[in-house]
Amino acid sequence: MTRTIAQKRADFRALHEQGCFVIPNPWDTGSARYLEGLGFKALATTSSGFAWSHGRADGALDRGLILDHLRELVAATDLPVNADFENGFAADAQGVAESVGLAVETGVAGLSIEDSTGDAASPLFPIDVAVERLRAARQAIDAAGGDTLLVGRAENFFAGRPDLDDTIARLKAYAEAGADCLYAPGIKTREQIAAVVAAVAPKPVNLLVGSTSELTMQDIAELGVRRVSVGGALARAAWGGFMRAARTLAEEGRFDGFAGAAMGSELDGFFRPFGKR
Repeated sequence: MTRTIAQKRADFRALHEQGCFVIPNPWDTGSARYLEGLGFKALATTSSGFAWSHGRADGALDRGLILDHLRELVAATDLPVNADFENGFAADAQGVAESVGLAVETGVAGLSIEDSTGDAASPLFPIDVAVERLRAARQAIDAAGGDTLLVGRAENFFAGRPDLDDTIARLKAYAEAGADCLYAPGIKTREQIAAVVAAVAPKPVNLLVGSTSELTMQDIAELGVRRVSVGGALARAAWGGFMRAARTLAEEGRFDGFAGAAMGSELDGFFRPFGKR
């Protein structure tokens, strides 16, 4: 690795100043290094992809395991890494501040804090509580030097509360509480995206594109979005190939599910320069 943590964080902030970039989501060292090799400028973790790799559902892993994962990915690549840090692994502001401080120590260049509670009956924190939690995250980052980028996430569309007005109200409040970048996963239409971008301008917006979309990167850039992430989509694509091949083998006794698989020689050739561990 040739880039220091400070350099990675500076690189990451610079990416948010103009243009529009893709920030793909690896789930382990191999996928992170491969994405770096393709020329991407930054990476973001995926809580779902990492959880599935451990045989668990999204949101079922504890903070310690997530922190270890962040350290692993930061060490694996010269690219800045943004942490999908779920809801900060705490309900109250003090707990969020503690968690964020630990996340910053891993060397991540950015991290996101959700306003989801994990309670199906009441899936979102009240906005005043959510703001208090974001403000605590901001203070923890500032206490550590302030160069880690903070992303405020409004989970309305993921939490079964697809109210655009409330989503925008939350994002504006998170921006005022110190979020550097805003994110409303689940918005999809041009109208929704444009409304969110306009509401929080000039702060940058992250757009999730986790499935096939009629929008191109050019379309998204023209709407004013600064960065595009894919969440667990790459992990799901990998799982899709694995599941199809495994089911064909188990249910039909056939091996044609391996068609289209990557060549071992290609993978070895790509990873060989990283040497032995």
